[in-house]
Amino acid sequence: MTVASRDKLRSGGLWVLQIIAVAALYFASGKLGLLQHFMRGQVTPLWPPTGIALAALLLMGLRILPGIVLGSFLIDLTLGPSLPAVLAITAGNTLAPLCSYALLRVTGFRTRMNRFQDALTLVFLGAFAGMLISATVGSTTLSLAHALPPGGFWLTWWVWWTGDATGVLLVTPLLLALRSARWPKDAPPARWAEGSLLVAATAGVGLLQTSPAPLLFLGFPLLTWAAFRFQRAGATPCALAVSTFAILAATRRAGPFAGHTLLTDMISLQAFNGAAALTALLLSAAITARNQAQEKIQEASRRLAEMVARTAPDTGPPALPDTQGDGEENGGRTPPS
Repeated sequence: MTVASRDKLRSGGLWVLQIIAVAALYFASGKLGLLQHFMRGQVTPLWPPTGIALAALLLMGLRILPGIVLGSFLIDLTLGPSLPAVLAITAGNTLAPLCSYALLRVTGFRTRMNRFQDALTLVFLGAFAGMLISATVGSTTLSLAHALPPGGFWLTWWVWWTGDATGVLLVTPLLLALRSARWPKDAPPARWAEGSLLVAATAGVGLLQTSPAPLLFLGFPLLTWAAFRFQRAGATPCALAVSTFAILAATRRAGPFAGHTLLTDMISLQAFNGAAALTALLLSAAITARNQAQEKIQEASRRLAEMVARTAPDTGPPALPDTQGDGEENGGRTPPS
């Protein structure tokens, strides 16, 4: 076997493993998202597979598409209601992240997400626009299959769209941040203490969010703290945690979600999740851009100082003072002539 053949075989094996890994992550995260379902046991306000699918496309390209199709088919097969409906829903769940991927590529999206436009395009094109496809195809399929109650189409559509868009808003940025994250080396103990305090504060605020009091706004100071101090590595997990607690409050009809219709709760939840994701992404992008600008300024100053040091004329050693002096400086005695 030639070297080229071995390389081709190795590349094909790696591709198969990537497809299996994406399909497994899609299936497992789908089962996790269904723990908080609203409609027919399969429509949930948080659908992590969409975030995984879009992140996989952004990081690995179109060659990973079979893994998304396989994962979507397997999770939809367990939900029904029939094989034709499963195939239609799988097609919608595949086309939605594919459309989001195409929109982000056209607008020049960068996976580093260190610009304002990257955050804006991910939220409004990747999440809100692209996920219209899966919500429309899925709700229409369930309606045609008579799997929805009378008049339940728009409510199902809204919950479906909320769940898919939330998956992109929260999961995709987290996966993109984890790809470029590095374990902090030589971090001072104060830094670790601050990170631990942020985690504890997020958990405490999350418990307050699920209480009867309407305290969702308490999550935004945490997002600001995480973005300013830890950039994307801290802001994206914090946004996921804050929004997850908000989803738990919505499913329990607690806090600001109490006493309203399900449609009103979904509108409020989607507005909160969008605001939380946008706040975290925009602030972290701004701080990252500021830090990069400071590094460039420092590097330019260092190079300028080196250039000045190289081009400065060599004037020799400094002149020594006259040790003879005049008569007054030599004790009133003048040297012999």
